Amino acid sequence: MDIHQIVINQRKYFKSGATLNIDERLNNLKKLEALIKEYLPKFNEAFKKDYNKCPFDVLSTEIYLVLEDIKYMIKHLKKLSKPKRVKTSLINFPSKGYLINEPYGVVLVMAPWNYPFQLALEPLVGALASGNTVVVKPGSYCKNVSETINELLSHFDERLIKVVLGGREQNQQLLEERFDYIFFTGGVTVGKLVLEKANRYLTPVTLELGGKSPCIVDEDADLEIAARRIVWGKYLNAGQTCVAPDFIYVHQKIHDQFIHYVKEYIKQFYYDQNHKITANFPYLINEKHLNKVMSLVDEEKIIIGQKSDNRLVEPIVLDHVTWDDKIMSEEIFGPVMPILEFTNLNEVINLLKDKEKPLAFYYFSKNKKKAKEVMKSVSYGGGCINDTIMHLTNENLPFGGVGLSGYGAYHGKKSYETFSHQKSVLMKGKTELNVKYPPYRNTSYNMLKWLSKIKN
Repeated sequence: MDIHQIVINQRKYFKSGATLNIDERLNNLKKLEALIKEYLPKFNEAFKKDYNKCPFDVLSTEIYLVLEDIKYMIKHLKKLSKPKRVKTSLINFPSKGYLINEPYGVVLVMAPWNYPFQLALEPLVGALASGNTVVVKPGSYCKNVSETINELLSHFDERLIKVVLGGREQNQQLLEERFDYIFFTGGVTVGKLVLEKANRYLTPVTLELGGKSPCIVDEDADLEIAARRIVWGKYLNAGQTCVAPDFIYVHQKIHDQFIHYVKEYIKQFYYDQNHKITANFPYLINEKHLNKVMSLVDEEKIIIGQKSDNRLVEPIVLDHVTWDDKIMSEEIFGPVMPILEFTNLNEVINLLKDKEKPLAFYYFSKNKKKAKEVMKSVSYGGGCINDTIMHLTNENLPFGGVGLSGYGAYHGKKSYETFSHQKSVLMKGKTELNVKYPPYRNTSYNMLKWLSKIKN
């Protein structure tokens, strides 16, 4: 596969104006929607092979979110693409101002392996809706899912959408090319490399990275609800979720009761009546990742869970964890829940302020006023009060990171804005105020002072 030629072909196609027609964009989105629904059985099979994911997990965490984004774009695209009239300043009287959205051109979408369909297709939807051509690079570890993505997208003209399969070599080749926009989801190390390569051409970039996302359970929280939602969020996709609650700070007063509920919900969600792990619990992606996750675990602090056969790790809970433990040294990205105790909420918040800014933050409390203050006091990409992860499902809430957890955002309207350059246009006729032209007289100077509200 000649990657350089792929980019040349897509740039030529873009410059022809073929992607600018709004009706054609809508047709492509509708075609993509229909193909995704048609390919659902194939994706169920592929995810089972790669991760042991059950059909419900595939639909709820991968397919559904993409279909919802397509539905949003189809409904709102014509409105989003119209020039927007804006107010103009008095010094330009009379005049009109407009904002015009235009596509960047040839876009590169680099997706990770943990949610390989969702995190490849959601950016693709935004890029297509905005009128770009797209090169899609799926995650290399999820061979079956990536090949199915390739099969699905091969139904489109490759000058519009082209999938590049492969690993590190193909990533390096892609990053040597000149794209007009790069959208990358993955780890910090590769994210820095993407940014370095993009800087050669000043290519705009969105980086969706990760980090250790905190979760705080305060003394006045509804513990049963907190445990249920945290257990679900932590062990979803076997913990291989960039916005999973990475570690749990629990108030000392309710520590024991919270752990009781955690144990109960782990048993209820993931074990059968014979205390055997459910057949649908996802696997870790490969042996390398398995070894990395287990190397972080202090077996003496395990209060529930264990490593099972092959790539299956049963839900693990670690208690009495401190920041000196290895599990707190990096993002876990696996089914391991470290629990830390606290007595003073302000001390926890001040400690978190000294850490790298996470992709997500979660706080559980019945006190709405205090909860809002806590959410304002910490910097993070996005988060929830009394829930985990679900902020991603609202297309009206842009998803993105801050600091080392990334920058830029997408979902819904924000996806269209991310993949569009907004041009500012001022339109004037013959009539104008002549204050800008020399020679500069006192009347012109006084008028400018008046406009500036300068009295002396």
